Amino acid sequence: MLKSIFGATELEPYWVADMDFEVAEPIINELKRLAIRGRFAYEFDSQSVYSAIVNWYQRRHDISLQKELFVQVPGVLTGIALLIRELTEPGDGVLIQTPVYHQFKRLITTADRNVIRSPLKIEDGKYQMDYEDLANQFASGNVKSMILCNPHNPVGRVWSKSELDKLVELANAHDISIISDEIHSDIIYSGHQFNSIASYTEGNHVSLIGSPAKTFGMQSISNGYIYSQNKELFERVKAVVDSMYLGHGNAMTTYATIAAFSKGDQWLDSLLEYLQTTLSWIQSFIEKEIPLVEMFPVEGTYQIWLDFSKTGRTPEEVKAALLEAKIGLTPGNWFDAEHENFFRMNIASPLAKIQENFRRLKLN
Repeated sequence: MLKSIFGATELEPYWVADMDFEVAEPIINELKRLAIRGRFAYEFDSQSVYSAIVNWYQRRHDISLQKELFVQVPGVLTGIALLIRELTEPGDGVLIQTPVYHQFKRLITTADRNVIRSPLKIEDGKYQMDYEDLANQFASGNVKSMILCNPHNPVGRVWSKSELDKLVELANAHDISIISDEIHSDIIYSGHQFNSIASYTEGNHVSLIGSPAKTFGMQSISNGYIYSQNKELFERVKAVVDSMYLGHGNAMTTYATIAAFSKGDQWLDSLLEYLQTTLSWIQSFIEKEIPLVEMFPVEGTYQIWLDFSKTGRTPEEVKAALLEAKIGLTPGNWFDAEHENFFRMNIASPLAKIQENFRRLKLN
């Protein structure tokens, strides 16, 4: 895969959003227990999964959820694809706030819906929602739903309650449904608070999509979940999931998820502390050694968003310099065509390795 994307194989793959760390010991212990047992008969325990998630949200985010309003799906992208089809019709517009996770566009277009862009704007050195543009887009009649990314991938924003209040008010005024991808909700840094769309109980459909995948490095052994306090939408989604038999996780996924959400606090706290140290080192290095590269403030996720526009180098020259340093980053035009000289980097990797790569980077 590295060869097809970067034309080289001898580089560190900081482009993909997963972690280069061993998962929490309680997860490993559960997987060992299941493997040693040697029996893999039918085994469904979604209610215990939902209870673990509810307790986690209450404990970590002070958010109260009801376990009766969860629907399990094979993954976050499956959940978003399903909601796009339930909340809109072919030919409808689905809005995204660019630059944003590139798979959103694919999910919209493959459902025969139209991608509507509402670019984030940069104010005071960080990305902000453009409420004037959102209001105009919503009022146009072309938009029926929007996908919110919270925390936002790739720019690292964690939307504040006041920002979400304003967004939900606008959406409700124009009968726009909100699909909120909150898969990075637990990777939140000091000084910031995660606010979920699930906290909004009145007005239009608001649904969150989540998973333990990003929090605990469980991408290959995790499911996703949909949560909606809109009872009518919940019943519709549950009926579709049940009709396609999508809601039954396997035993490995089920008990790994329960272990993660029940016993993973200490591991996550240590991870966040480590990531904060890594962020501080990268920020300091950039300021001292490559000051023409701009690193946007990171409030959440383990991605950083880098702007190389002021270096005077073309995107191809920047890519060449990165490859020379054996650094594989995600090109910005994956997230939006207008961000060609931006790059996303995954920092969930040993700091010593990151330091070695950055010290090889020459942009002078």
